[in-house]
Amino acid sequence: MRLFVTGGAGFIGSNFIRHILSLGRNYQVVNFDKLTYAGNLMNLASVAKQSTYSFVRGDICNHSVVAAAMNGCGAVVNFAAESHVDRSLLQPISPVQTNVLGTAVLLEVARSLGVSRFVQISSDEVYGDISPPAQALESSLLAPSSPYSASKAAADLLVLSYVRSYGLPALITRSSNNYGPLQFPEKFLPIVILNALDNCAIPLYGDGKQQRDWLHVEDHCAAIVAVLERGRVGQIYNIGTGETLQNLRLAQRVLEILQKPQSLISHVKDRPGHDRRYALACSMIQDELGWNPRIPLDQGLRETIAWYQTNASWIASVRSKEYLAYYKENYEARGLARASE
Repeated sequence: MRLFVTGGAGFIGSNFIRHILSLGRNYQVVNFDKLTYAGNLMNLASVAKQSTYSFVRGDICNHSVVAAAMNGCGAVVNFAAESHVDRSLLQPISPVQTNVLGTAVLLEVARSLGVSRFVQISSDEVYGDISPPAQALESSLLAPSSPYSASKAAADLLVLSYVRSYGLPALITRSSNNYGPLQFPEKFLPIVILNALDNCAIPLYGDGKQQRDWLHVEDHCAAIVAVLERGRVGQIYNIGTGETLQNLRLAQRVLEILQKPQSLISHVKDRPGHDRRYALACSMIQDELGWNPRIPLDQGLRETIAWYQTNASWIASVRSKEYLAYYKENYEARGLARASE
């Protein structure tokens, strides 16, 4: 099958492309990416010369460009998104444009071309705060707290509307916090790792007791393949480990592994509307598709830390002047340094 993968030069998208091409099945991938700040073709250097892979630079909001690139593809996997909560708080129109309008364009093109599968990659953040000990079900009400999560919730509803109104064979996945190699260093775990390696202060929002479910990106990719191949049309699938951990404890564990002092942790002013807890019930994907996470968090943390320790050239390539200037202007000025999630 020929797959149209959007946002394939980003963190999860690039891991997915490498993963699905490694399966030895009859997949060909068209990677469609705008190459914004978080898109990096270095992420795909290992597959760039394969005959089963091709790259098209383009914006998912551009109907004619999307239509030309998607033509001949049997399925769509949509990773393309403005995915950073902090950026959405500073520039709220941007995620709406990409995540809502862009998804609408993809859906309409996919409908017109008659694709056989459309997988929308969403987020657990659409459920908003989940009070303990509850876990969000696929049927839970949506209660997004940021412009980013609201834009993803809106995109999900668009997808479901195309299933009902047009019979588009679409599915939605909602995963918990991903981590692993190739993650852009504005996200929480890369910041903790890189700051610890540099013996720099690790900024932590508020008391750091926000709880998240941490999912290794390789486990996430395997789950997406299962949904793509065997998922039920119109179904939403939660993807996570089912276990939550405080951000503070995760930062402490990284410091323990690296044998760095806990005093590197620096609590900073919390961000607006910060959700306290995300938690997913994942029995549907486990029962229906037989998927279960395979990488324990401690193992995944050690492997991820080792990856950042041994990939200095990649780190240098993403720590561009544009990236550093952005943080100086928007974060240091607010006293947040490189606090993120």
